[in-house]
Amino acid sequence: MTLRIEIDDLAKYFGAIKAVDGVSFSVSKGEVLGFLGPNGAGKSTTMKMITGFLAPTRGTVRVCGYDVLKDPISVKAHLGYLPEGAPAYADMTPDSFLHFIAEIRGIKGADRKRAVASAAERARITNVMFQPIETLSKGYKRRVGLAQSILHNPPVLILDEPTDGLDPNQKHEVRTLINEMAEDKAIIISTHILEEVHALCTRNVVIANGKIRFDGTPQELESRSRYYNAVCVNVANIEQQAFETFLSSLDFVANVEQLSGSDGFRVYPTEGRQITAELSERIRSNGWDIDALHAEHGRLDEVFRSITLPNAESSK
Repeated sequence: MTLRIEIDDLAKYFGAIKAVDGVSFSVSKGEVLGFLGPNGAGKSTTMKMITGFLAPTRGTVRVCGYDVLKDPISVKAHLGYLPEGAPAYADMTPDSFLHFIAEIRGIKGADRKRAVASAAERARITNVMFQPIETLSKGYKRRVGLAQSILHNPPVLILDEPTDGLDPNQKHEVRTLINEMAEDKAIIISTHILEEVHALCTRNVVIANGKIRFDGTPQELESRSRYYNAVCVNVANIEQQAFETFLSSLDFVANVEQLSGSDGFRVYPTEGRQITAELSERIRSNGWDIDALHAEHGRLDEVFRSITLPNAESSK
């Protein structure tokens, strides 16, 4: 895989405040990295340093091999950036704004016309191209910002909250666009929306208090939940206490808890292993009929809290 973004020991201090404190990671072509964290964790500050809008207190950033401090123009030429809030000139139309951005990026003549038309089509803003930006909804403003970020077809995209303010249909369209572009780009998406983890990301970095707390795949993140691969099960025609005793006796079961408000139990596997088929077989071998059985996924909100709360330990 081709490395497109390389970040080493990146830090930004504002007086005594350590907004970002020793962040290191890399992103390759074909990766969509979800940069997760609570508000104030350091996500936007890190992105501003990657794009050259903020100078780091220490550390290095390279985009497509170019150092952001030594060659900022080349860095900016190789990336597209959607800032937080998607700022744009309110009195311009999307058409004039995108032509303005194309001119700044040195795209001329017929190439400029094609680039604007392509970006507008991909961002789904063709129907509002000649309305003043200040009259657009928050969702459309966001998509105008997305259009300018992909205007020059860059190999690297830095997207700060790309689905913020979008309705479900618009979110689906933006996610589809990002997934379409992911094959030949390196993409970082900053978000606090946990549903983006599975909808968009091939990898996740979780940051809290300026430090990285986790770096891994969505499945690895989910597997940190105590509910990961737990099975909820209920059987007919058996006394609940006897069924609980049976479940607790199984060698692949770590713990059993009764489900609140209904019959049945949540069965926690040893070492997070997949036990659905084995559990079903053992129950049926006793001649019991299964009323309900389903495996749980990890609960990302629980994992997120455990990683980002002040007393959470750093992930190694």
